[in-house]
Amino acid sequence: MEQMTLFDDRRETVPLAARLRPAGLEDFVGQEHLIGEGKILRQLIERDQISSMIFWGPPGVGKTTLASIIAGKTKAEFVNFSAVTSGIKEIKEVMQMAEQRRKMGQRTLLFIDEIHRFNKAQQDAFLPFVEKGSITLIGATTENPSFEINSALLSRCKVFVLKALEEKDLVCLLHHALEKKEGFAEQHVKITDSQLEAIAAFANGDARTALNTLEMAVLNGEIHADGIYVTEEGMEQCINRKSLLYDKTGEEHYNLISALHKSMRNSDPDAAVYWMMRMLEGGEDPLYIARRLIRFASEDVGMADSQALQVAVAAYQACHFLGMPECDVHLTHAVIYLSLSPKSNALYRACESCKADVRMKRDEPVPLVLRNAPTKLMKELDYGKGYQYAHDTEEKLTHMQCMPDSMKEREYYFPTEEGKEKAYKERLAAIKEWKEK
Repeated sequence: MEQMTLFDDRRETVPLAARLRPAGLEDFVGQEHLIGEGKILRQLIERDQISSMIFWGPPGVGKTTLASIIAGKTKAEFVNFSAVTSGIKEIKEVMQMAEQRRKMGQRTLLFIDEIHRFNKAQQDAFLPFVEKGSITLIGATTENPSFEINSALLSRCKVFVLKALEEKDLVCLLHHALEKKEGFAEQHVKITDSQLEAIAAFANGDARTALNTLEMAVLNGEIHADGIYVTEEGMEQCINRKSLLYDKTGEEHYNLISALHKSMRNSDPDAAVYWMMRMLEGGEDPLYIARRLIRFASEDVGMADSQALQVAVAAYQACHFLGMPECDVHLTHAVIYLSLSPKSNALYRACESCKADVRMKRDEPVPLVLRNAPTKLMKELDYGKGYQYAHDTEEKLTHMQCMPDSMKEREYYFPTEEGKEKAYKERLAAIKEWKEK
């Protein structure tokens, strides 16, 4: 008799992620901001008030699964359509079938994966059918819909932003895979919490990656009488060892980025490069580090050296163009430049102080003197009356008040004497002195 193996029958061809695809919201993991109790998307689904929408988010966060759940809840015919393999001909065929269903009183929910890959003509082909209700369109995209979806189609869709899954969500998902019959319940898999956390960290918010990695770990496990044991050696074949050691609990990630930021602030290039390299070798996304450097350039260097922002942005672009491992030297360039730059947090303090006023104080009307007056009525209402054009003066300055009356004494920017900011401090002082005379 031929011996059955772990992945015989449907398991041999159907990936774990597909076997475990939830049929209802109660089994869906993550996206609490959209489908948690009382949240807008959950209410729309439960009330069967679904209209055309776009799901925008990174891979593996549940866009296809959520669309399938919606179709089941709304009793609509679910058509899964790929923008990668379909053209105008396929679109017209699907639309004709949807129109026939509409005449028979049946709704069609058309899910289009990677909708941003459709060109303008292909996207326009959906418009008339969306408008007359032949289809309810759900598009999934990893790209910004504002740039990749036609404005006419986008205006007829509600955009929902799906977030990368948190590690706790992925760990929960992995536990489900181990406990459910569709997963590995019958194989009695022995795997530690730290190993599950390592898989979750390695997946980087992607449920599909997490489940695929678990499947490979189980496949490489040691078979014993009481079950399958996932070994550390087997784990090494599935994920990078550094990923296993980096950010197991979620805390180390924030510890390292904090160490990098504070080392640069303290003008210690050696420590800053060390912490940065720890993150890169641990599997951190170089674009994440580059984004933090851009923030640092204005928050901690600011006007003391405005070139710092340009260096940080250039490093981000270099990381985007090259990726790892080549972009590590560009990040090192930016980290050392920022570490050795003169430091000023005057911009940050100005930003936070003004933000607090805007949020806490009433919205003051724009002074009439600062308003444009393109119509006769607006001129009669004194829009723009008394406006002084600074370029018409020798000093390129006027005594015109630009703040609302209740805010005219407020100041936000207090420049330091660090680096090039000293010149801006002197310039600002001269401007204030001229206006006081």
